Amino acid sequence: MAEQIDDHFTSTVAAMADTTRPGASDHDQPVETASSLFVQQTLDLFDSQLGSRHLDLVARRLRAKGKGFYTIGSSGHEGNAVVAGALRPTDPALLHYRSGAFFLQRARQVRGSNPLRDVLLGVVAATEEPMSGGRHKVFGRHDLNIIPQTSTIASHLPRAVGVAFSIARAAKLNVLSAWPEDAIAVCSFGDASANHSTAIGAINTAIHSAFQGLPLPLLFVCEDNGIGISTRTPKGWISANFGNREGLEYFTVDGSDLPMAYATAKHAADWVRRHRKPAFLHLRTVRLMGHAGSDFEAAYRTTTEITADFDRDPVLCTAKLLIERGHLSPNDILALYDDKRAEVAALAQEVSELPQLDSPAAVMRPLTEGLDEAMAAEPRRTYPARRAQIVGSPMPEHEGLLTLALSINRALLDVLIEYPEALVFGEDVARKGGVYGVTRGLMKKAGSARVFDTLLDEQAILGLALGAGVSGLLPIPEIQYLAYLHNAADQIRGEGATLQFFSDRQYRNPMVVRVAGYGYQKGFGGHFHNDNAVAALRDIPGIVVASPARPDDAAAMMHTCAAAARTAGAVCVYLEPIALYHTRDLYEDGDEQWLAAYPDPVKRAENHVPIGSARTYGDGTDLTIVTFGNGVYMSLRVARRLEKAHIAARVVDMRWLAPLPVHDILGEANATGRVLVVDETRSSGGVAEGVVTALIDEGFTGRLARVASEDSFIPLGDAALGVLLSEDTIEAAAIKLAQVS
Repeated sequence: MAEQIDDHFTSTVAAMADTTRPGASDHDQPVETASSLFVQQTLDLFDSQLGSRHLDLVARRLRAKGKGFYTIGSSGHEGNAVVAGALRPTDPALLHYRSGAFFLQRARQVRGSNPLRDVLLGVVAATEEPMSGGRHKVFGRHDLNIIPQTSTIASHLPRAVGVAFSIARAAKLNVLSAWPEDAIAVCSFGDASANHSTAIGAINTAIHSAFQGLPLPLLFVCEDNGIGISTRTPKGWISANFGNREGLEYFTVDGSDLPMAYATAKHAADWVRRHRKPAFLHLRTVRLMGHAGSDFEAAYRTTTEITADFDRDPVLCTAKLLIERGHLSPNDILALYDDKRAEVAALAQEVSELPQLDSPAAVMRPLTEGLDEAMAAEPRRTYPARRAQIVGSPMPEHEGLLTLALSINRALLDVLIEYPEALVFGEDVARKGGVYGVTRGLMKKAGSARVFDTLLDEQAILGLALGAGVSGLLPIPEIQYLAYLHNAADQIRGEGATLQFFSDRQYRNPMVVRVAGYGYQKGFGGHFHNDNAVAALRDIPGIVVASPARPDDAAAMMHTCAAAARTAGAVCVYLEPIALYHTRDLYEDGDEQWLAAYPDPVKRAENHVPIGSARTYGDGTDLTIVTFGNGVYMSLRVARRLEKAHIAARVVDMRWLAPLPVHDILGEANATGRVLVVDETRSSGGVAEGVVTALIDEGFTGRLARVASEDSFIPLGDAALGVLLSEDTIEAAAIKLAQVS
């Protein structure tokens, strides 16, 4: 099919030579300055279209030779060059994978590089590729303000909303942003992706924000070619669905009509820039050459249907325009076409021999370096005067003993004071102060621009955080319950965690995602409010998962996460055990041994909890209990009862579920030679699996056992006790393990 498109272009243009006056081109006659500018602009756009087309053609040739690895092309979508032409190079862009012409046109605005070579470096997975370093073929470059996207099935739209929101919010907070104050964000996607719940949610969030009067300068660009791989989009569906949405300005144009497409894109971009509201540009396109090189298009489209699209080829349509207006002759066009073919072919030959990533360490470097940097991050020094002014009296460290909830609350306020770019947001976090009161009073002290409520959509909440983080802010979003995180896990897995990997750490997503979770909540239960499943987080490369249990650790670990996010761009998930929020007593009523003092900011270095460090209670020599979260509370209680059986146990609170504190766990394991892993999550996919495996991998040869909750959802009422791990189960397993000789 690629050869047919190529042949159709050259034969059609060559045939025009017979009906066009020889030599008729813009070089034959003087033109007015304005007209000259128009001609040059059209020629520039045409050059980007030509470059994109030949990149597609050569990508398929490289793949056929076993030299290339990516063949999803932009053919038929080259009209998106006008969108780049209508924007400023400082406008952040999150692009569809068919945005080759946009990328080339944006690079033309900045200069200083060879964008054709950049794209080809991605196609052949060469380590010289300037964005991902050979990890994926992406349209992205830091100096072009193009944030790389790898899979644009709408997953990038929530982040785009967050970027647009953050442009104005950073200016309001008077903090440094990655984008100019008058910038607009643009994101492009296909007509099939427009049906994805993530797209619908993002567009709804943008309209919802604008409806409230919040500035949200975002241009949605739907490149509608009428088909998603093999599934047709109903004719007229995009305009019917988005053409009359209240609060969403709608523009539509044929992407093959370059002058009209440019004028419409310019109108849309200028409208967004002027009104600071979202708009929807419906760019009608055509898909040529199938979905990708491996796509056998004839299996689902007739030959007539396929060839009927050839005359809508935007590259051919621009060529005809230039010929018909007398700016270039057919021979001029063919010369430009062949010159671009030769240029791209020469570059392809050169880059196809360049080195590729050759080891696991090389592939994983952005992940491992990121974790190393995050683990070395230390909290900032405090600002006493500003802190006293905002906090008032008494200061947290002078309040006496605090619960877990109060300690987190005070730590969040400290982070807001120490990082002017920090934001705390989520459903119910502001006016109400959170379902459990954890964020109570923060809005009043830090202001509604920094502590605010969001709509009920976890994808939107995390997308806002992703966009804020990449824009220079420090987002601290809240997911109200762990069960609700799974609704939007891809925003962490597919977007947040991958950005540093596919941009070679040139772009980062600093964020601290607070999640209330785990089981054992009394009087308010059921699956969605007692979820003990964390497997979806544990296998995401490069993220930090904090799991504080004690109040003093919770405060210190919040400061650690904020520092890791700010200095290393870490994506941190901070899991808070609901059942321990307001717990005061440990062993008996009134002992208040679960309370703790707030860490003294003056001694922050001493109180620092580095990522991947555990905390040990006791020095028992008979048994090591390794646990986290609610397991710490239960295990400490069990350890006291074990004393009556003459078993001296030490309890290790891992504190971090990713990366696991393997060094500390191993040391405490070797101290006793017997390890019981106490895991409140599920037996299958639970945390204990990773701990046990790590000990074996590190050569631990002592006795080893684990206890965990059942592989079940958590029901209402006392039935929950039947599937959740209990103190009795822990005690029985501990005694059995300790008594084995």
